[in-house]
Amino acid sequence: MREPHLPPAYRLITLDTVDSTNAEARRLAILGEEKAPDGTLIWAKEQTAGRGRRGRKWQSPKGNLYCSLILRPEVPTEQAAQLSFVGALAACDALNAISPPGHIVQIKWPNDILLNDEKVGGLLLEAETGGGKTPEWVIMGLGINVAQHPSRVEFPATSLKASGWMVTEVDCLEAFSRHFMAWANTWLEQGFGAIRKHWLWRCKGIGDKIEIRLAKKTLRGVFKDIDQDGALLLKSGKRELRITAGDVFFATA
Repeated sequence: MREPHLPPAYRLITLDTVDSTNAEARRLAILGEEKAPDGTLIWAKEQTAGRGRRGRKWQSPKGNLYCSLILRPEVPTEQAAQLSFVGALAACDALNAISPPGHIVQIKWPNDILLNDEKVGGLLLEAETGGGKTPEWVIMGLGINVAQHPSRVEFPATSLKASGWMVTEVDCLEAFSRHFMAWANTWLEQGFGAIRKHWLWRCKGIGDKIEIRLAKKTLRGVFKDIDQDGALLLKSGKRELRITAGDVFFATA
């Protein structure tokens, strides 16, 4: 496998095996900016304890992309969560850039990547605020099913290989690194409004009936929008509900 060629803003750390790239990024981030500056990118060829949202196990065999980016944004802590939408845009556009003809790549709220309506990737954002006005660090984890994908999952999954793509995890990593830089600059220069507009163009399900599964209940309604904080706005009967976390499923009929 060839070595990735990334923009000079990144400091790449390559590992054959790790428990979790997010866990490794956290271990490095707490050592301070000198040891792990902004743009430190951990890439592992295999994870033994990969995690998704809500602590779910992320199956991590060799052949897929597993990476985590250490960021030290100088923004108010409450704005740091917007980076999840920046990352989703970058991942979506990265796959579109290397896609063969005839495929549809979209975002599923809040941070899943879909290929032809099946999940092909996802992001996980973690941060250490330290009680300050700006976060000490933010870690953005990204997983993309390149060569393999799980079969027994609640939401249908796929891989790039299963969809006929002749690309590697290195191709995905290089594309993501380029597109993340572009969207991060847009976010810093133009704010979340610009990110939200472009994110909505790539989002699946706007205006459609959806189901949102929460820890203890399920909500149904029409996916109206996301607000200025990225929360999902659900029209349910005569009420408009603001959802900050949950799993979205689309109506089949």
